[in-house]
Amino acid sequence: MGEAPPMTPDRIGLPRRPQTSRVDGAVPVARSGNARALAAVVVMLSILTIVHIFTDNTPANVPLHLLYRRLFFVPIVYAAWIFGKRGGLLAALGAAIPFGIHAQISLNQALGMGFDNALEIASYLGVGLLFGIVRDVEESRTRDLRQVSLQLEEAYKKLEERAIQLINVQDYTSSILRSITSAVLTVGPDGSVATANPAAERMLGISEFDMVPKPIGLLFKDDGGLASDVSKVLAGRLPLALRDASLVTASGQEIHVQASTSRMRAVGGTVLGAVVTLEDVSDIKALTDQLIRADRLAAMGELTAGVAHEVRNPLGVIRATVQLLEDAQADPERIHEAAGVVKQEIDRLDKVIKALLDFGRPSKPTLVRTDLKSVLEDVVLFTNRFAKQADVTIDVGIGDDDLRPVFGDPDQLKQVFLNLVTNAVQAMDRVGGQIDISGSSTDDYVVITVSDNGPGIAPEDLNKVFDPFFTKRADGTGLGLTIVHRIIDEHDGHIEIESSRAGTTFVVTLPASMDD
Repeated sequence: MGEAPPMTPDRIGLPRRPQTSRVDGAVPVARSGNARALAAVVVMLSILTIVHIFTDNTPANVPLHLLYRRLFFVPIVYAAWIFGKRGGLLAALGAAIPFGIHAQISLNQALGMGFDNALEIASYLGVGLLFGIVRDVEESRTRDLRQVSLQLEEAYKKLEERAIQLINVQDYTSSILRSITSAVLTVGPDGSVATANPAAERMLGISEFDMVPKPIGLLFKDDGGLASDVSKVLAGRLPLALRDASLVTASGQEIHVQASTSRMRAVGGTVLGAVVTLEDVSDIKALTDQLIRADRLAAMGELTAGVAHEVRNPLGVIRATVQLLEDAQADPERIHEAAGVVKQEIDRLDKVIKALLDFGRPSKPTLVRTDLKSVLEDVVLFTNRFAKQADVTIDVGIGDDDLRPVFGDPDQLKQVFLNLVTNAVQAMDRVGGQIDISGSSTDDYVVITVSDNGPGIAPEDLNKVFDPFFTKRADGTGLGLTIVHRIIDEHDGHIEIESSRAGTTFVVTLPASMDD
């Protein structure tokens, strides 16, 4: 790569700095020459006074006297122009005094000849004053212009420095965008693409020139909901949108990305558009899928062992019961009792097989706009009688407007909370207690908390409660919480558990519906 060009006014787009001269054209002689100018004025006044006095006052010399009288204006004007109003007046006095004395003695008095000598003296003073004032005004303007010129030059210098800093920041930002591996696109307030970095060009297989100014949704055959996120962010419905999406580019290539969309604001708060960042996680997803398959195989091993154990016990009981029937010698009472045991164990087997099927082949959720408060009310209705028999009270502390709707399967969500409430009741079956159900909403999520004040779960068992066939009850299948976890995963939510001797709390978090 070649060396970067220097930051010059031409590159920045500014005009070149004006060249200002340090020589003041209005003042022909520098301050250091003031002494010489003063000497020149004195010499001129002296010479004119001497020749005027020593020239005979005869009719033949009248033209010379008139010339000398006019020549007095030369040093007066010169002094006024060099030294200003004060210098002009002093030079005029320097000419007027000897001329007045000479006129009084030799030229028919100072007021003689129709007052022309007096008018001559007044002219000296007037010209000296007038030219001095003009010179002072010109000097003041020149000084002001010089000050303005210096200020303009300083302002230009600062502007040039700021422009160079701006160019450096822009170059630095551009270097960052060129260097990062994530695709970064900016879109305007109308949702059209404004810029795209090289990583975005490589990922989408489209040049920036061809992207701008198309709507972002037109860059893909399938945008995976990205255009919808951009619209919501630009409309102010979301400050930030995060999404794991599968995109299909214009060329048909499928890309798995983590997409982030956030508003782009000016310093004053005005929305300039949005910034979309796409991180290619195709390799990570492929590896994750491999790990999930391996985990499923491991889980199937655990399931096989669990099923063998759960099925062997009822089969052993049925076998023993059949043997009793063989020895019953047609005793109706013993036959009836044995038949009851067989039915009970068959029901137990059916329960295990049904739970196993629900775990192994869970139905896909039918996602609709769902009111969680209504779901919870149905759950309480189903479990209230069961809870009263165990001396357990259920309290729902949720107001009418506390929960935003979610996008979910109402039946599966009922199954989730039915399992959680049922487990809590069974944990307090012998001691009684209370179950508290509460909820809250944020901009993006709805949180439901199910708490009980039962004996709690042992710390060493907390990490196992969602494992298949893990149970502490003799009649339990160990698949209830496993199914709960799977349903919550399919709703893009998550579930957490906390437990101590004071009780157990399950926290279910689900994405809120954005179609309010």
